[in-house]
Amino acid sequence: MTIQWFPGHMTRAKRQIQDKLKLIDVTIELLDARIPMSSRNPIVDEILGSKPRLIVLNKSDLADAKVTEQWITYFKGEGHECIAVDSSTGTRVNEVPVKARELLQEKIDRQIAKGINPRAVRGLIVGIPNVGKSTLINRLAGRNIALTGDRPGVTKGQQWIKAGKDMELLDTPGILWPKFEDELVGYRLAMTGAIREQVLNIEDIAFFALKELVDRYWENVKERFDITMEQPDTNESDEIVKVMEEIGRKRGCLQSGARVDLEKVSGIILRELRAGKFGHISLEAPWKQNS
Repeated sequence: MTIQWFPGHMTRAKRQIQDKLKLIDVTIELLDARIPMSSRNPIVDEILGSKPRLIVLNKSDLADAKVTEQWITYFKGEGHECIAVDSSTGTRVNEVPVKARELLQEKIDRQIAKGINPRAVRGLIVGIPNVGKSTLINRLAGRNIALTGDRPGVTKGQQWIKAGKDMELLDTPGILWPKFEDELVGYRLAMTGAIREQVLNIEDIAFFALKELVDRYWENVKERFDITMEQPDTNESDEIVKVMEEIGRKRGCLQSGARVDLEKVSGIILRELRAGKFGHISLEAPWKQNS
């Protein structure tokens, strides 16, 4: 599967970011803590170049804490400062401006030594659609100033937003890359809502999601849907379909003849996954990115 996805507003956003980069002191790259590698846009390195960068693993309250700590170690090993936050609840969000300022401390100290009063730090927030950029900005600003939503494409343009007296933030639309060569990346982004469902087959995405959950967090799936069957072999497609059918029967997703409506079941699986109903889950580990 190769998903082609590069709407015009994303092309414009890339160009606008490049135009504004000379005004930026530090960049804040926002990733989904459940899928840090899949949610990391490979063209961001090209756009941002050598600008000081803080990597923020958002939605950490939905992720497996032990795996998130592994990711923090991984990114620090790459030379990037990295913290985990949850913009929806505000968990550790106040550390973002602190860490961003620390990245510029040498520059700030030089300005002070020359008698220059440092201005507010200008930060650029970048990330894929639906990763929580606008929610993070609203938390930092202390008010609802950036548009938010649970679907990709909510932020349409750029805007400067004051986040306290020491920081100004530039919000940008989410940018995806032209196509996903690795089908795992495409599926994982679809599972978490970064791609509009209209361009995908919902049953395919839900099947993949359930396969991942059964493989990594079977007990969570059993508890959520009160499943009685033994853990299935995830290498057997028919076994995953049996789980979907049991979920359908438990949730009353039946058609005439007592057949399970797999489309309705698929919607339930994806909605509950995105809402965190399966508990704390991570779908990628730094040392097993394609497993």
